[in-house]
Amino acid sequence: MTDELFREDATLTQCEARVVALGEGGVILDRTVFYPLGGGQAGDTGVLRLADGRELAVTDTRKSKEHPGGVLHLLAADAAIAVGDVVSAQIDAARRNAHRRFHTATHLLCALVPHPVDGCSITAGYARLDFHMSEPLDKEALTAGIARLVAEAHAVRQRWIGEAELDANPGLVRSMSVQPPRGLGRVRVLEIEGVDLQPCGGTHVSNTREIGNVVVTKIEKKSAMTRRVVLGFAG
Repeated sequence: MTDELFREDATLTQCEARVVALGEGGVILDRTVFYPLGGGQAGDTGVLRLADGRELAVTDTRKSKEHPGGVLHLLAADAAIAVGDVVSAQIDAARRNAHRRFHTATHLLCALVPHPVDGCSITAGYARLDFHMSEPLDKEALTAGIARLVAEAHAVRQRWIGEAELDANPGLVRSMSVQPPRGLGRVRVLEIEGVDLQPCGGTHVSNTREIGNVVVTKIEKKSAMTRRVVLGFAG
């Protein structure tokens, strides 16, 4: 129902769109640059600008439960908007950029820690991955490894593979808790050239150097078989 423009270009911050449905505390647009909560990545926030000049704050973005394929832009309860209204949808660009940097950084972390992932969270303030493993991890070594991969300026690309190809390569799926969406005949994968390849529908930078200075801020033993690694921006 919603054309998800961010799937092909994560740098887009604004688009013109039309309201096609109301409900669930917000509106569904026919096209959007807003990323909905999913795959561990937080949903976008921003504003919808109407033709009369009014601005409606988008407090979160989710996948609609009532309209399959619809992206739900959550609004204040008293927001005055109607089906058919044309809006300019604009995300919080700084917040999205933080999500992009952190999300790609977690893929670098996956390359450095070759164990399954059983939980993740990507926000504008931090990112974390929970690895299914019992061995200890070295905070300084992981920070140095991320810095090296950032400095090497690896290209980051997205492409699509068939579901049959994914089935033939089950090792591509690192997550134990989130499986790639099925039913479309193809699956979106993210490739960090020479470093990592795995299914992912999130927003990313186009080169690892864009990640900047990301460090491991904390490593926690959450259980006998879970090691949590938390990332933050340095400085």
